[in-house]
Amino acid sequence: MTVFDQDVVIIGAGFSGLGAAIQLMQHGFDDLVVLDRGDDVGGTWRDNTYPGAACDVPSHVYSFSFAPNPNWSRSFSPQAEIHDYLRKTALEWGVLPKLRLRRTVVDATWDPVALRWSVTTGNGETYRARVLIAAAGPLSEPTIPDIPGLDRFPGTVFHSATWDHDHDLAGRRVAVVGTGASAIQFTPHVAREAAHTTVFQRTPAWIVPRPDRDLTAAERWLFRNVPVTQKLARTGDYWLRESYVLGFALDTRILEVAEKAALRHLKVQVSDPDLRARLTPDYRLGCKRVLISNDFYPALMRDDVDLVASGVGEVRGNTVIATDGSQVEVDTIIFGTGFEVTRPPIAERIHDGDGRSLATAWEGGMRAYLGTQAVGYPNLFLLVGPNTGLGHNSIIFMAEAQIRYVVSAMQQMATAGVEAVEVRAEVESAWDERVQQQLEGTVWTSGGCASWYLDESGRNSTLWPRFTWQFRRRTASFDLDEQQVGVPTARTVPAPPAAARAS
Repeated sequence: MTVFDQDVVIIGAGFSGLGAAIQLMQHGFDDLVVLDRGDDVGGTWRDNTYPGAACDVPSHVYSFSFAPNPNWSRSFSPQAEIHDYLRKTALEWGVLPKLRLRRTVVDATWDPVALRWSVTTGNGETYRARVLIAAAGPLSEPTIPDIPGLDRFPGTVFHSATWDHDHDLAGRRVAVVGTGASAIQFTPHVAREAAHTTVFQRTPAWIVPRPDRDLTAAERWLFRNVPVTQKLARTGDYWLRESYVLGFALDTRILEVAEKAALRHLKVQVSDPDLRARLTPDYRLGCKRVLISNDFYPALMRDDVDLVASGVGEVRGNTVIATDGSQVEVDTIIFGTGFEVTRPPIAERIHDGDGRSLATAWEGGMRAYLGTQAVGYPNLFLLVGPNTGLGHNSIIFMAEAQIRYVVSAMQQMATAGVEAVEVRAEVESAWDERVQQQLEGTVWTSGGCASWYLDESGRNSTLWPRFTWQFRRRTASFDLDEQQVGVPTARTVPAPPAAARAS
């Protein structure tokens, strides 16, 4: 077994992992490695290559604040461009030498004597680190429901996150299971290729028009040559998205205007009253993730597409049987059924000094101070952790706020000469109680639906319930008084690179 000693180990080379590596390096903490199970950077934007994959947050805000991209082709970026952006960012900011790809983390255990994390990968390597940053992301592990008979289906089965590009859909009878954010993007493409498509919908979604367009050559020229123009565009997009909190969290009556617009969109695109009724939600807009699409409803209007307003109950040979009893013969089943968000598999691999996994600690629901620190796990920092997800704005903003908090933590640890920090239990508890109180009465907890925002107990352990600028303000600096402090050392704050000092 090969053993490496590092100051920092980062798990995940998606947006948050790369952002953490870049910012730590810019502040002088360059003794780090980034572990990722894939063969490239990109995280979810590397893995999700299904046809039609694109972001549903505007391009200007779905990017790092320190690395604007003036070359986006559209106002809502397609998957390939986001992946290329992350590749380019990793190259330009010097992260490539820090990457350790094709390393699946199988265990990370805290040593309370050595005050070090021991991180083991599937290829037999061990990394000993003072600080562990878990940036695996909430949309990294696809979930397929446990359906009786699915394992005996003679045809082809895959999830949208592991799209089978070698499988030709031409002439196939395809079942699409799910109508969430991914499914509404790939379903129109499937419908155009397959002989027949049957979409299984457990719950109709609120869908609003997608305000997507090509960015003109003139706009891109301005963004490249007059950077302030892109900064202004980013600021405008940010505050528009931020305003959604007014309806989602502060006064849900405001949502009536958006609901009327969504129902108008449905009526214009779906002329069949029976189909329209099956596509009409019976809960408040925002309770589930609000979807944006201009081509999903038209796809359902095709003669070779059927909508079954029911989930899948059983698979018997080539027959898919819905929970309402309807049956359909298919050759291919494609799942658009989301990810393990409230039970992230990475939590099963992270263990405290007594060998207790983070997943065990979270059996009553995920919780972490500022979504970043968990009681019992010293020097562990979670990025995009519990209650940092968003139903309105860009998650990159939240990740950058957390990264700034981690940088502040490492600076203060070095200044104070301490080797380990762990958030106090009462601090985490007070924070979690406050967040849950703020969630009460919001559309995400009282909107009349069951969503992936909620865990098995019905607790919302996923979303941040207020404005993102409030989270950024709260994570502006690390407070040692909120921590249990480990053994003192002679460590000093590293000097940041000249480029970082100049900025």
